[in-house]
Amino acid sequence: MSIRVVVIDDSVVIRRLVVQALETDPDIEVVATGANGKLGIARVEQHQPDAITMDIEMPEMNGVDAVRELRKKGSRTPIIMFSTLTERGATATLDALTAGASDYVTKPSNVGSLHESLKVVADQLIPKIKALVPHKATTRTSRGGVTKRPGSPVAPGQLAQATAHASFRQSSVTTRTDEHSHPIRAVVVGSSTGGPEALSTMIKSLSQPLPVPMIITQHMPPVFTRQLAARLDRLTPNTVSEASDRARLAPGHIYIAPGDYHLELSYHDNGVYTRLTQGPPVNFCRPSVDVMFRSAHTVYGPELLSVILTGMGSDGKNGAGDIAQAGGTVIVQDQQTSVVWGMPGATATAGYAHRILPIAEIGPAIQAILARTKAPSTPHKGGAL
Repeated sequence: MSIRVVVIDDSVVIRRLVVQALETDPDIEVVATGANGKLGIARVEQHQPDAITMDIEMPEMNGVDAVRELRKKGSRTPIIMFSTLTERGATATLDALTAGASDYVTKPSNVGSLHESLKVVADQLIPKIKALVPHKATTRTSRGGVTKRPGSPVAPGQLAQATAHASFRQSSVTTRTDEHSHPIRAVVVGSSTGGPEALSTMIKSLSQPLPVPMIITQHMPPVFTRQLAARLDRLTPNTVSEASDRARLAPGHIYIAPGDYHLELSYHDNGVYTRLTQGPPVNFCRPSVDVMFRSAHTVYGPELLSVILTGMGSDGKNGAGDIAQAGGTVIVQDQQTSVVWGMPGATATAGYAHRILPIAEIGPAIQAILARTKAPSTPHKGGAL
C-alpha cells in the first residue's frame, strides 16, 4: 500500500514542486492539496492521509495554527513543515514543532533549475516521510540494491536509512549489564527527528546546573541551531548556547553544535575545547553525532555519559559503541516516546545501550548518574567560560 500524503501550501508553484517531488517515489501517493490551513484541515479530515506536508506562512490560517488545530482535534498524523532558511522561518518552525509538528524541511534556495529543486525537495522529504510512516515504508530492492522509478532523485543510502529502523523492536532488545560507577566528566547527546521537543523535555528536567559540560549534536541547518539554543536556555539553570570555535568547556554549560559544522573536542592547555569543522558529512549529516561522540571519546575515554534521543537513521550508533566498549555509559530514548526510533533503535539493537528510558526519565537519570561523580562545585548560570 502507498503512503498517502496531503500537501498544504498557498503557492501554486511550491505545491506543484512538492507533488512532483513526492511522486518520483512509487511508494508515495499525493491524495489531495490545500492552499491554506483551513482548506488543508478539511482535506486531512476528508482523506485521512498517512502524512502531511505543511507550509508555514499562509493566508486565512497559517501552518503553525493549522498544526495546533489538527492536534486539538486529536489527529496524530505526522506533519512535516516546509520552512524557509531564515531567522523568521526558524522561529516559526520551532513554534510548529512545539505545537505538535513531527519534523521539517527547508525550501530550496539558490537552486538553478527545476530539476535541481525537485532533487532537493525529494532528497529531504521522501526519507522523512518514510521514517515517520514506517509501517507503510518499503525499500524496493534487486541484486543491484535499492530501486526506484527512473529519474528519481533520492539517494539509495538515504532511503535505506529512512526505512532500516522499521525492523527495530524494543521488545527484542537487551541492555548491557556493565554500567560502571566511575566519574563522568562530560555528557554528550545526539538527536534528530523529534529532537527539539525531546531536548526541551530533557533539559527542562535538569533542575540544577550540571557539574560537567553537556555537548549536543542535533541535526539542524544554520540559523535553526542558534534559535534552538536560545529556546533551551530559557528552560534550565544551565547556560545553553550555540557552540563557537575554540571555546573552553565549562561545567553548567550546554553547547549545541551549529548547523553545517561538525562539533569536535580537543584537549590542550589543561582544558577541553570545541573545534568546528566542515569535513565531509558523516551518515549524510553535518553536524554528525558520530563525529562528536568519537572526538569526545578520544578526549574523555570511559568518563563519558552518552545519550541518543529520537531520530531517523543510525547516526551516533558507532560512536556510542566506542564509548560503551571503552567503559562509558550509554542511554537511549525508548521506542514509545520517540518520534522515530531510528538512531536510538540502531544503538540499542547493536547492543550498546545500558538503559532504554522514556524521555521524561532521561534528565533525572543523567542527574542521578552525575551525582556519583566528584566534580567541582557548579557555577551559577551566566558564569564565564
